[in-house]
Amino acid sequence: MTMATLRTFVRRASPRVMAVATQQTRGMATEKQIFNQIQSTKNIKKITSSMKMVSAAKLKGDEQRLAAAIPFNNWSYEIYSEPTLIEDATFEELPQKVLVVPFTSDKGLCGGINSFISRGTRDMVNKLKAQGKEADIVIIGDKGRSQMRRTVGEHVVRSATEVESPGTYALASALSTELIAAGAEDYDAVVMIYNSFVNAAVYNQMYKVVTPLKPSEDGSEILPTYDFDSDKAESMTDLYEFVLSTQLFHCFMDGAASEQSARMTAMENASNNANEMIDSLTLRYNRARQARITTELIEIISGASAIEE
Repeated sequence: MTMATLRTFVRRASPRVMAVATQQTRGMATEKQIFNQIQSTKNIKKITSSMKMVSAAKLKGDEQRLAAAIPFNNWSYEIYSEPTLIEDATFEELPQKVLVVPFTSDKGLCGGINSFISRGTRDMVNKLKAQGKEADIVIIGDKGRSQMRRTVGEHVVRSATEVESPGTYALASALSTELIAAGAEDYDAVVMIYNSFVNAAVYNQMYKVVTPLKPSEDGSEILPTYDFDSDKAESMTDLYEFVLSTQLFHCFMDGAASEQSARMTAMENASNNANEMIDSLTLRYNRARQARITTELIEIISGASAIEE
């Protein structure tokens, strides 16, 4: 083999040699590594346990505010239909052009509460498109904005983030003003999708429909049995704005209670998972420690036997 041939062979073989040299080998975790992982898992468990207690305390207040908001909103069901469960709904009763308002949170660590709303909004929009209807979306909450932009982003016309939870009626009034500024009156209906609180372990995804208070196509009037001192059309516009604000306020209260219950459940599950991981790591640590002690004893005994011989 000539020198030139040898150089060519080395150049061709060097990448493989370097790959073998740089290939990392994976060995058993040392006692110190396992111990550090146990300590970090214990710290995570302290955080999740604390968050669970905080969520449980906040849930009490959210339940009280929800109980106060329910009668404040129930009067509107005399005009509009009651909320409907979004699961397995066909949405055939919705009009031709709707504005969808999904309620999500700005904070995470609350299970799949935001994913359920995003999934329900996506299914609603897809079913409405299949029926030849139009749908635009105004998202409330940063988590829902980031999720729905990937699936139904072309339908999103506006979003509201950093919304204080659980919210106040003043905030609901401000958001209803924003919806009207976004052209809510130009839509045939405003559809609100939110999480409805049942108990500390259960919440459902519901939607409610709010239509503008205008005379129907057949000429029938709105609230014909009521008399108005001022202009009826102006009164209907004011009443529609008030209905939007009360419905938004109720959705805020219901969603806040659901969010805290979901976060409490998620943190409890995280604490339980941390306990299981700590037990598993502790078992591995004890086995490694026992193996090291046994090896040291064998070396001492073998050395002593060699000296005696």
